[in-house]
Amino acid sequence: MFSGKTEELIRRLKRAQIAQLKVMVFKPLTDNRYAENAVVTHDEGRMTARPVASALEVLDAARDADVVGLDEAQFFDDEIVRVANELADRGKRVIVAGLDMDFNGVPFGPMPYLMAVAEFVTKVHAICVRSGELAHYSHRLTPDSTQVMLGDRRTYEPLSRAEFVRERQQNS
Repeated sequence: MFSGKTEELIRRLKRAQIAQLKVMVFKPLTDNRYAENAVVTHDEGRMTARPVASALEVLDAARDADVVGLDEAQFFDDEIVRVANELADRGKRVIVAGLDMDFNGVPFGPMPYLMAVAEFVTKVHAICVRSGELAHYSHRLTPDSTQVMLGDRRTYEPLSRAEFVRERQQNS
């Protein structure tokens, strides 16, 4: 979290719009933290998006799009991999943003599969709030142990590997 994933997604989609391409953006219906009908960065950058309950909704809804953006892809069901492949096979540019690991540091939802079939993968990193190094982990600050928990800076902090390991050792 806090690495600029949504910001990078919006940047790429705006470039496609400048190129006069038809852009459609989708996000999971469950992600309603900042806005129901937009993807929103932590610093309030935004782009209109359509919330969907399932990945299959994207396939039909994106029929006329040239470029399809998917935000918070880790929250989509596993069908998102087939959907992204099918859209790409139809000649659409598919740009996906999401967390590759959950708060336990393990692969998150369909993200490893999306990364495996992607033609290009760009990993962006936050800055560790403790060491100032690159942060590869999202450390949960609350005791909730469910995998999916929407949050912000009050519930998560970005940590480097060393700080994440130190935190885990202290709390085990």
